[in-house]
Amino acid sequence: MTTEPTPTTLPFDGNSAGESLAGDAWRRLKQNRAATFSLFLLGLIAIACVAGPWLTPWGLNEVDWNAFTAPPSIADGHYAGTDANGRDLLTRTLYGGQISLSVALVATLVSLVIGVLYGAIAGYMGGRVDNLMMRFVDIMYSLPFMFLVILLMVVFGRNILLIYAAIGAVEWLDMSRIVRGQTLALKRREFVEAAHALGVKSTTIVTRHLIPNTLGPVIVYVTLTVPKVILLESFLSFLGLGVQEPMTSWGVLISEGKDMMQSAPWMLLVPSAFLAITLLCLNFLGDGLRDALDPKTR
Repeated sequence: MTTEPTPTTLPFDGNSAGESLAGDAWRRLKQNRAATFSLFLLGLIAIACVAGPWLTPWGLNEVDWNAFTAPPSIADGHYAGTDANGRDLLTRTLYGGQISLSVALVATLVSLVIGVLYGAIAGYMGGRVDNLMMRFVDIMYSLPFMFLVILLMVVFGRNILLIYAAIGAVEWLDMSRIVRGQTLALKRREFVEAAHALGVKSTTIVTRHLIPNTLGPVIVYVTLTVPKVILLESFLSFLGLGVQEPMTSWGVLISEGKDMMQSAPWMLLVPSAFLAITLLCLNFLGDGLRDALDPKTR
C-alpha cells in the first residue's frame, strides 16, 4: 500500500504580503540614485537654511566695519565673504533660502489645493459647468503675470504675503488642467459607477475616489512647480518687485551680486550656487517620482 506524500506547509513569510502602492513607489524611488541623492541634498539645504543663520558667527544685518566687500576668509568668520555693506554673505544667503523656499512651498500649496479641487470639480461635472470653468481658466491665462503682480504691489503695497498670493493665484491654472484631464479619464471607470450605484454623494466621489487616483501626476507636477515658483520669486526680486530690505532672498542677493561681478564675484556665485543646486535637485527628484509612480514602467 502506497501512501501519498504529505504536502509540506511552508512557514509564513511576512514579506510575502502585498505591498501598498506607496511602499512600491518608495522602493522604486530608492533605486533611483540621482533622485535619492537629490532628496538627501535638499534636506541638507533646508536644514542649513533653517538653522544656519543662528550658527554662523555673524548676524543677518550685523556690519563688519573692517571688511567691506571682503573675500571669503576663515580667520574673520566670513566663510563666503561679505557684501558691499560689510554684512556676512553666508548668513544672508542662508536666510535668503528661508524666504525663497517658504515662498515656493506656500505658493505651491495654494496652487495645489485650488488647482486640484477646481480641476476635479470641472472634470466630474462636465457639460456646461466644465465649459464655463475652463473658459475662466483661459481668461486667467490671458492676463499677463507681471501686470497682475505690479497691480497688486501698487494697490496693496510691497508685502511678502502678496508674493505668495500673486504666484499661487497663477500657478493653480496648470494644476487644474492636469487634474481635469485625469478626472475625465477616471469618472467612467467601474469603481466610480459602483459608487454611483450605491448612492454615494458626488462630493464623496470627488474627494474619496477621484482626487486620490490623480495624486501620481499631481505629486510629480508639484516637484516641478516648486523650482518654477523659486525662479519666479527670484525674478521678481531681481526686478525689485519682491522681497525688500531688511529681508533678503536668493533673487535679491543675485541682483546685488551682478553689479559686483568683476570686483567681488563671490557675491554672485554663492547665492547662485545655492539656487542652481536646489533647482537641479528638485528636477531630479521630479524625474524620479515620475518613474516611481508611473504604472507602465512596473
